[in-house]
Amino acid sequence: MKELYIKELEKYNKLISRKNIVSQEYNGIYKRYNYPVLTRKHVPLSWRYDLNEESNPNFIETLGIDAVFNPGAIELNGKLYLVTRMEGSDRKSFFAIAQSDSGIDNFKFIDYPVVIPDTCPGETNLYDMRLTKHEDGFIYGVFCSERKDTSATSGDLSSAIAEAGIVRTKDLKSWERMPNLKTPSPQQRNVVLHPEFVNGKYMLYTRPMDGFIDTGSESGICIGYSDTMEKPVIEKEIVLSPRQYHTITESKNGAGCVPIKTEKGWIHIAHGVRITAAGLRYVIYLFVTDLLNPEKIIAAPGGYLIAPFGEERVGDVSNVVFTNGAIVRGNGDVFIYYASCDTRIHVATTTTDLLLEYAFGTPADPLRSCDCVQQRIELIKRNIEGGLCNE
Repeated sequence: MKELYIKELEKYNKLISRKNIVSQEYNGIYKRYNYPVLTRKHVPLSWRYDLNEESNPNFIETLGIDAVFNPGAIELNGKLYLVTRMEGSDRKSFFAIAQSDSGIDNFKFIDYPVVIPDTCPGETNLYDMRLTKHEDGFIYGVFCSERKDTSATSGDLSSAIAEAGIVRTKDLKSWERMPNLKTPSPQQRNVVLHPEFVNGKYMLYTRPMDGFIDTGSESGICIGYSDTMEKPVIEKEIVLSPRQYHTITESKNGAGCVPIKTEKGWIHIAHGVRITAAGLRYVIYLFVTDLLNPEKIIAAPGGYLIAPFGEERVGDVSNVVFTNGAIVRGNGDVFIYYASCDTRIHVATTTTDLLLEYAFGTPADPLRSCDCVQQRIELIKRNIEGGLCNE
């Protein structure tokens, strides 16, 4: 067993110490990297193997990990942390924290998985935590709390109910559980807490759903208000970023990262979903809301910000990128952490200035092919008349 352990430990140490390399892919908005920042192979051996020679003489993986993905992200005391969704080979998801000094490589998991207080009878699965440093002094983690739908017909073992679970902390070590968020919608996922009070209330971004999969007719990214987070209740949901036919949000869309505050407005990095012949395709898109009135969108560039390319298209759930965590540093650098195919975690690095330039400089989706053609013709004409191609 010892020889096998040493061999696997050498592979593990080599992986977690590997330097990441900027990809050659270019769009001027962000940098992609050649390697994922976290995969199932980054999980410590002590989390997967019984290291006792007597009980596990053949060094068998006793508690396997299938994937590491969809992390909440936060900077705390100068350190960069990801609260990842880790999925065991038994399909159960749980949270685990990884830390890095650079934010682009050398992430290491800390101590033990996160223990979320078990206060919801029937709760089966927890996943996709968004981390908000709120001005009330707490760090809130809002995640999906899933349980079996007991009203489903006999033999139906896939119907489920999703709600927004909430915890709060100040140190990422001790977690206090709040009651699940109550909203008018029968199902709720992809909920994000705004980092500031709005008119003295907590503002949350929701995604109303008629069913666990079905988004329903009145869907999109919505806004709602709660007087408290200790017993959070939203009475009314207001559509902010609606789904639209024949766009990247045709099937679903939902809030992703906690909004980024800038002088020009709040930057929102969200996900959109459309149906293809090969199944659902998830991409990441961006919009900006007014600084003083977060219910008002002031910039909505057409199309996606990040889509799955190359190896990012392959995994447990193909053709998917998804984000629920970004870190903004004091110098304006932005680290967008996104998962590909519910399998692994990547990072794209940019700045608030570049994101704003993209947001306000990219035209909105005109929603019709003939108008999209005119958009591109106008761009080509401008370039012919005075672009770099004439030099």
